[in-house]
Amino acid sequence: MQSNIQQYLLVWLLCLLLPATVAAVDNDNYRIGSGDSLSITVFGEEDMSLKEVKVGTNGNISFPLLGEIAAEGQTVRSLEQEVERRLKDGYLKKPVVTVSVLEYRFFYVNGEVENPGGYNYVDGLTVQKAVALAGGFTERASKRKIILQHENADSESQRVGLDIEVNPGDIITVGESFF
Repeated sequence: MQSNIQQYLLVWLLCLLLPATVAAVDNDNYRIGSGDSLSITVFGEEDMSLKEVKVGTNGNISFPLLGEIAAEGQTVRSLEQEVERRLKDGYLKKPVVTVSVLEYRFFYVNGEVENPGGYNYVDGLTVQKAVALAGGFTERASKRKIILQHENADSESQRVGLDIEVNPGDIITVGESFF
């Protein structure tokens, strides 16, 4: 009886931890962009830590003593390494830096939705959820004419379905139905 309870608790604990692990892996590949809000902690150096810093339109953040640091296009880990490298250069012997994304930049929905505009990105966002955040489809909207443009300048616009994942900075355009 006791081993069954232990097995049940173990499975339950794994179910709780698995989504957090998956989300952490996705965040490792996330590229920081203009408009993201970050938290930068320097272990043991509260005066050097930033509770919240927004990535500017130039893609940089301003850091005490270090000045401007290019953040746009970097992963969380690469930005941590850059701050650590700069702090080692005359400020601290062995800095330990943690960077967290507090708030992602907007994604945008336009076209045949009730409230077109920019919205805060949340993990697990799909086109359908994005349209719901924008107030839903108008009467003239076509669910088959939805175009997604990723923020990356190299990507092309593509026609997508409602279950496609949306990323920060993406632009969704809902076309008009003629019937």
